[in-house]
Amino acid sequence: MLSILIPTYNYNVYPLVTELKNQADTLGIAYEILVQDDASKTFLEENAEINLLQHCTYILNHSNLGRGNNINLLNNRAQFDYVLIMEADAFPEKKTYLRDLIAAVNQETQVLFGGVIYPNQKPEKDKLLRWKYGNERESIPLSKRLKKPYHFVFTWNLLLKKELLSSYHFPYNVKDYGYEDVVFIKQLKENAIPIQHIENRLVHYNSETNLIFIEKTKKAINTLHQLISDKKLELSDTKIGKAYRIIQFWQLDNLIRFLFKKLSKQMVTNLTSSNPSLIVLDLYKLGYFCLLNQKQHV
Repeated sequence: MLSILIPTYNYNVYPLVTELKNQADTLGIAYEILVQDDASKTFLEENAEINLLQHCTYILNHSNLGRGNNINLLNNRAQFDYVLIMEADAFPEKKTYLRDLIAAVNQETQVLFGGVIYPNQKPEKDKLLRWKYGNERESIPLSKRLKKPYHFVFTWNLLLKKELLSSYHFPYNVKDYGYEDVVFIKQLKENAIPIQHIENRLVHYNSETNLIFIEKTKKAINTLHQLISDKKLELSDTKIGKAYRIIQFWQLDNLIRFLFKKLSKQMVTNLTSSNPSLIVLDLYKLGYFCLLNQKQHV
């Protein structure tokens, strides 16, 4: 019935696997939990214990493939008709997570998204930015998600048919962080594959420091630039791209690049402060994207 796919990297995913296994065993369903580690250096012993659990498998990649390729391989290994993509550092909000998920599946279900929340407790200052971003930009109530089903969706806590993921796989050429999910969701939208939304959330316990999150954000913008250059995405597919198109129209490219070079250090100071601004983060991303396009118009 269900193959649970968990891509991971440098994270102890054993507690998540045992929780999902306990819930699945209680339901008495046919299932498997497949964990694929993308060439991690830490938590290898802890995660290797997964192989001692019935219906659970842990595989360690010898080289880093990137999240999208990792999921593609997991889907190839899956034996059941439905696959559930999880995030290693997330955890079910409820003990009835799998039961409620399966109860929502009907004959029309092709893709189903359960939603995301973040812990209520405010973290320490050096981890505040990622937590604030998650709460304000990713923790979206069901009523709002239903209005824009292709916009407010992530490629985790995502249930879909295995054959669908085989047909509309993640881009193979993306090995770095970011935007591979946008390419995937775009394929679903272009092919009129409906996304069903329910309230069955995972709590995202992301504990990245501010500086690591900023660096990952820059990597994501690099990936976005690559995907647009490779014609996998258009400028109109992302907010950054749409903003950049306006900047191009008004010939403000050089001004934005100048301001970014002049003010980027002050922006990082804000983003690592006790009151980081997500507007500043948006401007930082846009400025960096303009910088990448200094010698190439997309």
